[in-house]
Amino acid sequence: MRLDLDMDLMRAFVAVADTGSFTAAAEVVGRTQSAVSQKILRLEEQLGVRVFSRTSRTLSLTQDGHRLMPSARALLSLNDETVRLFRTPQVEGTIRLGVADDFMPHQLPGLLARFGRQHPGIHIALTTGMSCDLIAARSEGQLDLAIIKRGTAAPDGRLLWREPMVWIAPEGFTPDTSRPIPLVVLPPPCSYRGIAEEALAGHGWSATVTCTASSLMGIQGAVRGGLGVTVLGRSFAIDGLDMFTPAEGWPALPDMEIALLGEDDTPADLAEPLVTFLTETLAVPRLRVVA
Repeated sequence: MRLDLDMDLMRAFVAVADTGSFTAAAEVVGRTQSAVSQKILRLEEQLGVRVFSRTSRTLSLTQDGHRLMPSARALLSLNDETVRLFRTPQVEGTIRLGVADDFMPHQLPGLLARFGRQHPGIHIALTTGMSCDLIAARSEGQLDLAIIKRGTAAPDGRLLWREPMVWIAPEGFTPDTSRPIPLVVLPPPCSYRGIAEEALAGHGWSATVTCTASSLMGIQGAVRGGLGVTVLGRSFAIDGLDMFTPAEGWPALPDMEIALLGEDDTPADLAEPLVTFLTETLAVPRLRVVA
């Protein structure tokens, strides 16, 4: 008997895998947490395999889930491209988009190029910078949309991205806890410094700022040069830098959340294609494979 896969189930599967939790996936697909859980159960029933390994504290892709992922992404991409071909009007215009340095620094150019191919009439005027500066620019009417780090200064917006924050240190770094931990930070009002100092203090370690960099790339360079350690999203851990988590005895850190601001204030015919593209294509592989 032929089995036709339900795209809603596949979309829920990819969302859970990408975000690492049923709660975050529910925000991405616009459903309740229980509805997402039911979709995953239905998918597993249809396929006759487990796609996630669940415990009270962890959520991991099984080997079958890992095998399913490429096909799931390909099916969703073809489905969405076909729908856009017949339902998306060929709009023209410019979106002034601000993107925080925290957001997919290595993948962003490719994402925007892909969006441009799908929507050739929409021009993206891109500005990058610190979240606080982008929030101010949008409030002053200089930006239409802003992708920023969600925090106390910007608690709202559509959730696009979540990943764990980690400690990033020079290669081979060993902390001397009898002395203050050297920190590399951004200037105020960036929240990374406060997060690092609060986490260290709660762990019984002291800290001292040894370098204030003007950009996240500057932070990476300073850390690689041995000036100290920092806290960033896990995707910023690159070659030449070590990454530490509580598993290595370092203080626990919160997740970093990236949100989209301004979609309600931007003309829908311009904003909706970009918002839909981002929410449907963003992928943060954060689940390990279970053999």
